[in-house]
Amino acid sequence: MATTEFPLNPEPRVGFDPQQDAPVSLYVHVPFCRHRCGYCNFSLVAGRDYLVDRFLNALETEIRWLRNSWKIETLFLGGGTPSHLQESDFRRLFAAIESRFSFSSNAEITAECNPSDISAEKVNMFSSCGINRISLGVQSFDAGKLQRLERDHNAAQVATAVELIRARIDNLSMDLIFATPEETMELWRQDVEAALDLCPDHLSTYELTYEKGTQFWNRMNRNQLVRADEDLCASMYEWTIKRLAEANMQQYEVSSFATLQRRCRHNLQYWNRQPWFAFGPGAARFIDGIRQTNHGSTMQYLKQIESGQMPVADHCQLSPQDAAAEGLAIALRQIDGISKSGFEKQYGCCIDEVLGQTKATLVEHALAQELGDQFRLTPKGLMVCDRIAVEIIGGGTSS
Repeated sequence: MATTEFPLNPEPRVGFDPQQDAPVSLYVHVPFCRHRCGYCNFSLVAGRDYLVDRFLNALETEIRWLRNSWKIETLFLGGGTPSHLQESDFRRLFAAIESRFSFSSNAEITAECNPSDISAEKVNMFSSCGINRISLGVQSFDAGKLQRLERDHNAAQVATAVELIRARIDNLSMDLIFATPEETMELWRQDVEAALDLCPDHLSTYELTYEKGTQFWNRMNRNQLVRADEDLCASMYEWTIKRLAEANMQQYEVSSFATLQRRCRHNLQYWNRQPWFAFGPGAARFIDGIRQTNHGSTMQYLKQIESGQMPVADHCQLSPQDAAAEGLAIALRQIDGISKSGFEKQYGCCIDEVLGQTKATLVEHALAQELGDQFRLTPKGLMVCDRIAVEIIGGGTSS
């Protein structure tokens, strides 16, 4: 179907093309899924594939609003489930991207996939489009746990998917979820060992969170689901760090582990607060120090673009002080922490100014440490990094 041309006004172009540092990363959000899992709070539409053509029309328009063309080093296709798209739709998605973006010779190009979507034909199509990294939403290998998480695949499908992916694409990441209802330490150990048996290059391990508005949140508040014990969560996390280190998978961020040279370059852009482009429902871009977040509702996103308006729901330019606090909080998710001199060069202030008395408190309670020019959280601090981030952003500058 031919792309619909919508009436445009000059406003949509404002803020899209960088005036300062040119981003080298691009995120595109594909909002389609077969069904919504009970814990998911991402921007998506389930069982509404009739909207795919309309979405692609809108995405083509949104990307075309860029005045210039850009060369990028990382692309991440997230969702939703990009692998849910049919081949013709996926190729059209890629053509929309290539209308304004080209890739460096060693670009990292990632697509999120569900194991149940993977076939030899689909992997061949990914490879022919230039996809060279797959992020596979495994979550678990246990049938009971997968059922509780409302996933639509099984362990055998994961193994088959990995075999098919490896035949054409040599960089494979897996996601696993721990601390789910009724989960024991032994069950989590079995999940990690099953993942290691498949030799991924990268593992992301996430503690299950109960986000407000999700089915899991509602069920928890009706006492139909019981949140895992905090001590059990901590034990699972500590064991994971130790076991993956034994398997030569280095932890480089709170939830991320990778073999040598397989750290996710795209995510490193986020954690180092570098600029990036983003398109699609709910997508958040960061350009020239300004964060713009598109409408999370796919329908609202479509309506805005179809009326010739930017689909932005939130537009925020932080003060230099708030930008420094945010940058520090995000950077401290990384195991290596942050260079004090590098931080000062990037933000024009030192870490001590941002943290105030909070720094002494973190060090005193063995939550953070200084090692020469590096400031980083300790293993104990990483366990509560989200709380520390809230303290830094919300009140770290108080003395």
